[in-house]
Amino acid sequence: MLKVMQSAANSARPNSQWDDLSQFPTPNSVQWDNIKTQLDLVLLALESLTGLGSDAMLSAAISLNLETKVPDRVALWRLRQSNPIRKGQGGRKKLDVEEARSLVLISCYLAKQHQELIRRAVGLLEKIAAKNQEPHQNSLLGDYIDAFCNTYQERMKEDEIVSTELLTNLALKLMVDLLFYSASGGHRRLWLVLIDRSTKQV
Repeated sequence: MLKVMQSAANSARPNSQWDDLSQFPTPNSVQWDNIKTQLDLVLLALESLTGLGSDAMLSAAISLNLETKVPDRVALWRLRQSNPIRKGQGGRKKLDVEEARSLVLISCYLAKQHQELIRRAVGLLEKIAAKNQEPHQNSLLGDYIDAFCNTYQERMKEDEIVSTELLTNLALKLMVDLLFYSASGGHRRLWLVLIDRSTKQV
């Protein structure tokens, strides 16, 4: 009986990675807008490279015991819609620290699941850069860049549209970042990066 109660208690709370993030600084109110944008862009890069969707993100939430914080597609959409440069107002809400931690853990969990693909993409980028070639000359990288740029322009506000060159650079930077987030301790790295970048423009 005691074992059953302990098992139920464990399943009702996030895993130890949650405790890791709780030990790091909590962003202040001024930092939140950039953090919300950065988190959404990390997930956008994952979507664009791997083809995963909301079902995979919700499945990750269940695996991480975060289903109370990200219970369904509507909740996930509303969290991502908190990104201030997104189109539309209907789903926007304040993202609290627990929700931000949840998205960090989900992002890193999915990155780890697709680590082989991410590593292959980064390796191809390094080879292409060494040959002074354009990323679009490789099918995997070209498809990723196109998917990222198209989805970005589709979802973000018109006054936030940037040049294709800047979007390409952003896509590739996020792809390289994903490799670090897929490694052991990636959730800590992503959380600290979010706080560090929160004082800078995306």
